Amino acid sequence: MRKGLVCLFLFFAGVGVFFTGCSGSASSEKESAGELNLFIWTEYMPASVLDAFERETGIKINMSTYSSNEDLLAKVKSGGDGIYDVVVPSDYMVKMMINEGLLLELDKTKLNNIENVEQAYLNRYYDLGNKFSIPYMGGVMAIAVNKTKIASPIASVSDLFGEEFRRNLVVLDDNRAIIGAVSKSLGYSLNPATDEEFEAIESKLLELKPNIKLRDSDSPKTAMLNGETAAGLMWSAEIAICMQESSNFTVVFPKEGCYVFMDNLTILKTAKNVENAEKFINFVLRPDISKMISDEYPYLNPNKAALPLLTDSYKNNPASNIAPEVFRNGEFVQDAGLKVEKYDELWTKFTK
Repeated sequence: MRKGLVCLFLFFAGVGVFFTGCSGSASSEKESAGELNLFIWTEYMPASVLDAFERETGIKINMSTYSSNEDLLAKVKSGGDGIYDVVVPSDYMVKMMINEGLLLELDKTKLNNIENVEQAYLNRYYDLGNKFSIPYMGGVMAIAVNKTKIASPIASVSDLFGEEFRRNLVVLDDNRAIIGAVSKSLGYSLNPATDEEFEAIESKLLELKPNIKLRDSDSPKTAMLNGETAAGLMWSAEIAICMQESSNFTVVFPKEGCYVFMDNLTILKTAKNVENAEKFINFVLRPDISKMISDEYPYLNPNKAALPLLTDSYKNNPASNIAPEVFRNGEFVQDAGLKVEKYDELWTKFTK
């Protein structure tokens, strides 16, 4: 507020200098907490968690998002040093990033809350000993069905090729997920290996194409909830949200086995805010914070300390609280290696 009395100018100027000094000290203290650059999947970290972390620590979080592991890798490699601190790659991408020397080995002395993670989700093939990664959330790709629109029983991805699904499906815009699902429906691995298998998958994909109304990895539940599609190949949490919204929806875990995944908290080797990254990861692993995340995004929660806190709607929903045998009988995506060109070629033909 401007003061109109000249006779008081010097007094207020002096007071202003005093308070500016105090304010500057407080501001410097706040700024000294620094920042954290988080790069994570779309719709995967609640704003309430970021707000709670900032209030508790004074660390400012800059969050940006991606919708595929390949997008993550491309942006990390092209973004330059220090652009991102914490990234959340899926299992096979963790292994690829370790092999390329992109991830920082974790200092477990700064991450005591790792003890909250269920042992069944630790020490997996992609990071033995969890030297570089800690499980965040996981799940499966399954089939969402609107029971009011589909009369025939659905048990397999193969059942989605029927005439009643013409222009009636939403599927993930993810080549490894959709190619893998069709591969398993043919009796192959989620990770096809031979030219003959890719040829058979190509033919089957082209059969499926007329039934697909849209591809959406960010929010496929939207098309289901607004009645635009009758079924979909979707991440389990998206199906769980549909089931929470209406009893019209159900989840089908394909009898041939699911694509299973575990997304993981990691720190980039080029991170400029390593200490803040460690604080954030340890914060996220707290049971109360893990509950906040699952309340908004009901993926498979590997945090055993959080499970008793979760709501009945989470615990009783088979698409969120996934049965152990579903996860155990599923298959992880593997690094495609030299076959990546096959996937790209097949996906280009399928999506053009």
